[in-house]
Amino acid sequence: MLRGLRAVRSVARQSLNNAQGQQRRNLSIHEYQSVQLLNSYGIPTPKAVPAFSASEAEEVAKSFAKPELVIKAQVLAGGRGKGHFDNGFQGGVQMVDSPAQAKEYAEKMLGHKLITKQTGAGGRLCNAVMLAERMPPQKEYYAAVLNDRARGAPVLVTSNQGGMNIEDVAHDTPEAIITTTLDFEKGISKDQAVALAKQLGFKDKAVDNAADVFGKLYQIFKEKDATQIEINPLAELSDGQVLCMDAKFGFDDNADFRQKDVFKLRDVTQEDPQEVEAAEYGLNFIKLDGNIGCLVNGAGLAMATMDVLSLHGGSPANFLDVGGGATADAVKKAFELLLSSPNVKSIFVNIFGGIMRCDVIAEGIIKATKELQLSIPLVVRLQGTKEAEAKKMIKESGLQIFPFDGLDEAAAKAVEAAQSA
Repeated sequence: MLRGLRAVRSVARQSLNNAQGQQRRNLSIHEYQSVQLLNSYGIPTPKAVPAFSASEAEEVAKSFAKPELVIKAQVLAGGRGKGHFDNGFQGGVQMVDSPAQAKEYAEKMLGHKLITKQTGAGGRLCNAVMLAERMPPQKEYYAAVLNDRARGAPVLVTSNQGGMNIEDVAHDTPEAIITTTLDFEKGISKDQAVALAKQLGFKDKAVDNAADVFGKLYQIFKEKDATQIEINPLAELSDGQVLCMDAKFGFDDNADFRQKDVFKLRDVTQEDPQEVEAAEYGLNFIKLDGNIGCLVNGAGLAMATMDVLSLHGGSPANFLDVGGGATADAVKKAFELLLSSPNVKSIFVNIFGGIMRCDVIAEGIIKATKELQLSIPLVVRLQGTKEAEAKKMIKESGLQIFPFDGLDEAAAKAVEAAQSA
C-alpha cells in the first residue's frame, strides 16, 4: 500500500512539474532580446536585427553587408527549426539569400502559429522574426550558467559538443559535460576561465576570448537575477573569435520589482492567456489533463489534494492556488477559469483557512455558483479561520453543494461525481 501511495504521489508531482514548465515560473525573453542583452555586456554575437513585418524584414536584410542571412521565427519554444506553421510552412529557421527572400519567408512566419515539440498542438504566435549574419563556426561548444541546488551554488556547465541537444550529450557521453562550481560573489576567475577554455579545446587567442565570455555570462546571471543562461552553440570561428550564436535566458519572477527593464521585455502572447488572466487576479493557475477542477489555497495543500484525488482514481484538471489574499471576486474568477475547460466534470474546493478566511471563500463560491449558473457537482471542504461562518453561509444559500470535513471523503466524492457525469 505504501509503495502504491508513493507511486501515486510521484505521478501527481510529475504532472505538476510538467505543467509548471509551461507557465511563467521564470520570465523567458526572445532571442533577439537576448542578443541585445549579451551585446550590452560586451559579449560578441553575429549581427542580428528583429523585424515585425514582412516589409521591415526586407529593409532589415538590405542593411546587412552580405545578402546571405538566417531568418528565425521569434517564438518562445525549442525546436523551431524542425517545427511547422499552422499555414503549412515548414521550419521556423531558414537560410535567405536576398532581401526579397527575407520578405517572402517573413510573410509565411509572421501572424502564424509555430508548432514544435515544445508548444503542443496549439502552437505559439510568431509576432517577430530575427535576421542574422551567417557565420559558419569552426567548432561548436555549449555553455550554461544555472543554479545548482545540490551544490548550493551557481554553476557553469560547459561541453565541447555544442549545437545539439545537451540532454542527449549528457546521456550518451556524460564525460563531455564539465560542471564548474562558481563563487556567488566573484563568479569565475580569469585563471579558472582560461583553464576551462583550454580543457574544452579552444585554441590560441580563442582561449582568452572564451574565458572572457564565461566571466561576462556570470556577470549577467548575477546582476540581472537570471535563473538560466544557455548558449548553444558557443562558436569558435577560424580567426579566433568566440560568438554566442543562440541564447536562452530565464529570469527570477520574484526579482521583477528590481529588474523592471528586463520584465518590460515580457511577451504575454507567448503564454497561456488563461494563466495570464489568472495572474492579474493573484491566482496561480496551471492547466492539467484531468477532469476534476481544483481550487485550493497553498501549494502544499494543492499537492496533497492532487495526491489524494489520484489515490482515489481521479485526475486533477488543474493546479489552482488562490493564495492568502484572494477576494470574493478572485474566487469567482477562479471558477470561471475552472469552467472554461469542457473536460471538467466536478469541482473540488479544498481550503485551510489561515491567512485566507473561509468566509471569503464561501462568499466567492456562492457568488460564482449563482452568477455562473454552475451545473456540475461542487464538493467543498473548508477548515480554519471563520470556518463556522463559512459553513453557515453555504448551508443558508440553498445551493447544491456537497460539504465535507474530511479530505479523504471529500476527494472520494469529487472523483465519484466526475466519473458519474
